[in-house]
Amino acid sequence: MAFVSVARTHIGCKRNLNEDAFLDRPDVGLWAIADGMGGHDRGEVASAKVIASLNAAAHGSSLLARALAARSALCDVNAELVRLGREAPVPGTIGATVVALLCDDKAFMCVWAGDSRAYRVRCGDVQALTRDHSLVQRLVDAGEISQVDARDHPNANVITRAVGADPVLEVDLIQDDVQPGDIFVLTSDGVTRLVTEGELLARLDRAALSASADRIVDLVLSRGAPDNLTLVLVAVPERRKR
Repeated sequence: MAFVSVARTHIGCKRNLNEDAFLDRPDVGLWAIADGMGGHDRGEVASAKVIASLNAAAHGSSLLARALAARSALCDVNAELVRLGREAPVPGTIGATVVALLCDDKAFMCVWAGDSRAYRVRCGDVQALTRDHSLVQRLVDAGEISQVDARDHPNANVITRAVGADPVLEVDLIQDDVQPGDIFVLTSDGVTRLVTEGELLARLDRAALSASADRIVDLVLSRGAPDNLTLVLVAVPERRKR
């Protein structure tokens, strides 16, 4: 299937370094975003290693085989990052969140750890495919705060999973169908903390995917962009009319 995709990344308005990285491989049906953990050393190293590991694992005989290879690659780079963190002059965490999307002409699989997100837009509706691995999401799940309150919570940047954070990496994986006309959206939290799902939807135009990405980036920048921001848009071809 001839997927069409575009990707954008920006340092934002407050950071001195862009610790986000992305993968845009429509030729093999693989896209990903890795977000180096803010406040830790060498976040850009972590995100680059995560993306390189996924790119190297892009090939496989089936969607499931490729997804399992991606998960295995993430576990391998997790071990490497944990080791680097322990061997650093000042030991600490070297990590990154990740969300990866793998597609063929019938289905997709999504693998993630942390608070980088994936959405699917279908028939004018936007659906969150991932669930944040974060402290505030735990509070939402427990009914202690609302989803609206989570956006401005003082611990909104505290994540509970990331590649490189723990010796054993836990990733979530989901699978569902792909339909002609679907649009997938991958984002780092530098986007989703400032832009609602409705605002993402309002700026998407599958006939002008590149312009859509620019509109979303411009919106985040107009709101101060305190973090790095990255997004990938993936359009599934529509059915050809006879």
